[in-house]
Amino acid sequence: MRYNRLGQTGLFVSELCLGTMTFGTAPGMWEGIAGLDQNEADAMVRAAVDAGVNFLDTADVYSAGRSEEITGQALRNLGINRQEIVVATKAFGEMHPGPNGRGASRYHLIDACKASLKRLGTDHIDLYQIHGFDPATPLQETLEALDVLVRHGHVRYVGVSNWAAWQVAKALGIAERLNLARPASLQSYYSLVGRELEREIVPMLASEQVGLMVWSPLAGGFLSGKYTRGADGKAEGDGRINNFALPGTGGDRGFAVVDALRPIAEAHGRPVAQVALAWLLARPQVTSVIVGAKKPEQLADNLAAVDLVLTADELASLDAASALSPEYPGWMFERQGAYRRGLLNPAPRG
Repeated sequence: MRYNRLGQTGLFVSELCLGTMTFGTAPGMWEGIAGLDQNEADAMVRAAVDAGVNFLDTADVYSAGRSEEITGQALRNLGINRQEIVVATKAFGEMHPGPNGRGASRYHLIDACKASLKRLGTDHIDLYQIHGFDPATPLQETLEALDVLVRHGHVRYVGVSNWAAWQVAKALGIAERLNLARPASLQSYYSLVGRELEREIVPMLASEQVGLMVWSPLAGGFLSGKYTRGADGKAEGDGRINNFALPGTGGDRGFAVVDALRPIAEAHGRPVAQVALAWLLARPQVTSVIVGAKKPEQLADNLAAVDLVLTADELASLDAASALSPEYPGWMFERQGAYRRGLLNPAPRG
């Protein structure tokens, strides 16, 4: 297990992060993906920590807060030193009725953080993330609220999730201008069939030294290899999260990626899912890949991906199968900037 620096901070997190979306049960949108009770969750946390994982990610909305409760209790049940684990959670989603029961306002975030601390049973949250972009709250208000939580010691680092590149860049500018806690990370969807963030987000993260946490690296299970083309050429399944089909799963392009994964998996004697995870772990901008499971064997397979090293040719074949179509202004950057990039990386002397 490797440990990567989170953005510009001095905090190091494991390259795999245990996601706890499967912990707990509650009616509503999380019902289908959750379901693990305390004992089952304890076993998941134990297996992850034993494999070298020091990073847990949850959210207040997962199972209506029950995921946070189970996560905190698991650390206590297992006797795991709290100082050895980086606990991340998120706020933004609806936690109570009314217009102020969700969002990224100061009103909501201060209360949400206190509630998460209580459910987790801890005196601080290591990484507190805004779970989505709130168009109804000024960015400065959100950042000032997060800064208050940091200054009071409730939160160590702050991050965001599901934000566009311009939103993160604007937040970084406001934080620098007002000397507020700087977003250290962005949590985003990224997979072999979901590479859209490479157009704008990845270059921004590299430029501004912001860490990248990846959610749904297997595209809702599509890249596990369990889906096949139907007899008529149509997909018999696609990747889904809470009954939402992730774009890029199923269809000709999605199955072209799975077809490229299979021979590599066979050559290494590994499951298809491990190859998909290994591709992500090899991406230079990825800080940590969030993996979750409902069965111990699923988690064990995911954790084993850290030992799989793909060759340059294998990575190239996956890159080609999953390549994004050219989009302006990206293709113009490639055309106009090639010479200047060459000056930065001159060919070795022959």
